[in-house]
Amino acid sequence: MNKLLSQNAIIFVWLLCGIMFNAAFCSFNIRCNQQDLHALFNFKQGVEDPSGVLSSWSTKLDCCQWKGVICSNITSRVTGISLPCSTIPPIYIDKEDKSHCLTGSINLSLLLVELEFLEYLNLRNNDFLALQFDYLHNHNCRNLSIATSSHSQCVNSSTLRHLDLSLNWNIAINNLKWLPYMSTLEYLNLCSVDLSEETNWLQLVTKLSSLSLLAMRGCQLKDLSLSLRYANFTALQVLDLSGNAFNSELPNWLFNLSSTIYTLDFSSSSLVGHLPKGLLNLRELEFLNMEDNNFDGPIPDWLGHFKHLETLILGVNNFSGSIPTNLGNLSTLINLVVGSNPLTGIVSERNFAKLSKLKELGIYSYDGLTFDFDSDWIPPFQLEELVLGFSNPNLPAWFYTQRSLERLTIWDSSFAAPNKFWQFVSSVIELDLEDNLIDGDMSNVLLNSTIIDLSSNGLKGSLPQLSPNVVIVSLSNNLLSGELSPLLCGHNVLNGKNNLLYLDISLNNLSGGLTNCWKNWKFLVAIHLGSNNLSGKIPSSLGFLSNLTSLHLHENNLHGEIPLSLQNCRSLLVFNVRNNQLSGNIPLWISHGVLALQLRSNHFSGKISPQICEMSSLIVLDIAQNKISGHIPSCLGNIKTLLFNNVSRNKLSFKFPTSYPNRFYGNDDSLELVTKGQVLEYDRNLHFMTLIDMSSNNLCGTIPPQLFSLIGLHSLNLSNNKLEGEIPNEIGNMKNLESLDFSTNQLGGEIPHSLSRLSFLGYLNLSFNNLTGKIPTGTQLQGFTALSYMGNHDLCGPPLAKICFQNDKHEDTKLVNEDGNQSKFFEWFYIGMESGFVTGFVGVCCAIFLNKKFRHVFFKFLYDSRYRLHAWWSST
Repeated sequence: MNKLLSQNAIIFVWLLCGIMFNAAFCSFNIRCNQQDLHALFNFKQGVEDPSGVLSSWSTKLDCCQWKGVICSNITSRVTGISLPCSTIPPIYIDKEDKSHCLTGSINLSLLLVELEFLEYLNLRNNDFLALQFDYLHNHNCRNLSIATSSHSQCVNSSTLRHLDLSLNWNIAINNLKWLPYMSTLEYLNLCSVDLSEETNWLQLVTKLSSLSLLAMRGCQLKDLSLSLRYANFTALQVLDLSGNAFNSELPNWLFNLSSTIYTLDFSSSSLVGHLPKGLLNLRELEFLNMEDNNFDGPIPDWLGHFKHLETLILGVNNFSGSIPTNLGNLSTLINLVVGSNPLTGIVSERNFAKLSKLKELGIYSYDGLTFDFDSDWIPPFQLEELVLGFSNPNLPAWFYTQRSLERLTIWDSSFAAPNKFWQFVSSVIELDLEDNLIDGDMSNVLLNSTIIDLSSNGLKGSLPQLSPNVVIVSLSNNLLSGELSPLLCGHNVLNGKNNLLYLDISLNNLSGGLTNCWKNWKFLVAIHLGSNNLSGKIPSSLGFLSNLTSLHLHENNLHGEIPLSLQNCRSLLVFNVRNNQLSGNIPLWISHGVLALQLRSNHFSGKISPQICEMSSLIVLDIAQNKISGHIPSCLGNIKTLLFNNVSRNKLSFKFPTSYPNRFYGNDDSLELVTKGQVLEYDRNLHFMTLIDMSSNNLCGTIPPQLFSLIGLHSLNLSNNKLEGEIPNEIGNMKNLESLDFSTNQLGGEIPHSLSRLSFLGYLNLSFNNLTGKIPTGTQLQGFTALSYMGNHDLCGPPLAKICFQNDKHEDTKLVNEDGNQSKFFEWFYIGMESGFVTGFVGVCCAIFLNKKFRHVFFKFLYDSRYRLHAWWSST
């Protein structure tokens, strides 16, 4: 019993001590320094926090427990702030979503002065708009948008060692004069920050003698200070100046850097000249990237003298000649990329003699390299990534020895692909074989890679099967035939899961219906089935694809109405069904966020509903060549994206992260649009194009003046309708208009003078209307030919031959030579016209009957011209 009591007494004492300790610890834990607390609150006041990232920044918690705040375990002073924004790479984007990231202003000087022990500041990948460098008690300091010479009075000293403001795309820093006062900086990352206004960036950065890492990729820098011989980078180990526009040779100061530099990246920087031998001074170099520049001459053989080089990337330049064999002596090399250069000569095993550590090899040339490998040669390496391009008729035998391949790319080559090849590449994660000439039948092939691009190869047979591992597949522009059902409705699909996001089988010879098995592919984001021979109706099961953002069914033989079930595709951005036989009314259920709606060359009818004006994100509205009637809704002038001349920062593109860090598979959306009197394809530049095309319908009434409030519009086509009334004077508001077509209507009155103010207008067609009076004078309207105004009987003035008189009576001018010999003039005129007609006719026929697209446009032109000429002769 006594023993039990003594044990209980011991437990009680321990409990009592624990309570006392916890109380003492809790009181001690409230330790935030008041000066630090005040500085953090001031920082928070200048920041906009839409998603509550700083919600923990309140007096309810000790500031050392706030999100992103780092304190010293010894002094309890704030030593670091780490608030990078995490953004998940989007799959299909118009712009990257940073709506949850911090924005507003960074008061950098306040942080450095009041947080006197701050060593670490990371605000990477946010959306800050301004960087201030001032102090509450000093009126000489300025916002960094204004150059000033008095920053030394703002911060006398700083303990900051790490500063990362990278990927704040919208922040513009006009000067870096504040940098030298952070003399302790060791890490500086300003990647993707606009520094185009700072011309002395190098002189300012070199004052940071302790700097070990400098990253200024994509900062819009232009000057490399070629006259500077020495740069005071005594501790520099990593230098990244890639993605700028230097347009110069490599500077001399680079070759005099400390030999401790390990990483050098000048890729995509518009550098020119030969690769200078002075780079050998950087004898400890491990990483050298000079990709995507304009270097020329031979690849220097002295590159083989580096003792520690692990990565050598020289691709996408103008290097010529052969690949030096002594590159094969770089025994430490892990990554070697020399592709996309006009290299010639023979590549053999001698080029890779000692490269036992090689994991990545990129060797291809658009001038043609000849592979001369011994058929029994087994490489000393096992590659993880291989990029090839060659002029041989077959793959090298050693290709099949690479059992660790994860990424395989073959470009601009010709080779046979037997079953052995497809079985071998089934273990490859990323397979890119676009733009080759591959002799292969896909009928019995099972594709297993995560990312597959087999476009433009001349592949034959029916569609291959896809394993559940496939996420992206492009088989476009081949000779594949048969139906869709074996791929979409096969037994392996119905009984298993799939992860397919992107499907492109456009530009083939597929036939049959669209099938009704789409419910098995619920993850699909983009579908490209255009330019085939598919028929039937659009299946209702497409409505199961709630993630669908891009749907292309153009240039097929589809008929019937668009199913209502597609209203479930609320993420739809691009809807393209041009050149089919679809009918019914314009669908009103289409997502209000749609960017491009192309319904041209079908049989759609009915009126344009005002609900189409609720598609506030539209940049392309193409409903031409249908049977649509009624008036043009005045509310079209309310489409928000067309009210301003704003161009999206990002493209209409599909992006998917690959297995390689920071590398994406990308594919730009594309549309064929009729503008400037011709058919043009927009892909990478589609996001720049804004267009409304309602031509060749049965529209009537007047043109609403509200339409001309769309000052962001580039192309407007209302031709071949039954529009009447005058052209509103408000048309002069469309300052960005490049193409305007009002031809073949019943428009009357005079051409408004405001039209002559459209300085970007490059195409104008007002022909075959009832316009009257004098064509407004000015270089803009007189710069067009008479074809732009023909068919308006009462229109006069240059460039027409009809002269305008003050009494508004017009007289046809006579074509007479200087001697008055009119008959002789017309004799030679008709001779020249006949010979020109024969030559032009032959050339046009060749273009028409050899090109499907031109053939379609030509016969449409013949039909329209017959209508226009008939109306013209009737009026005269």
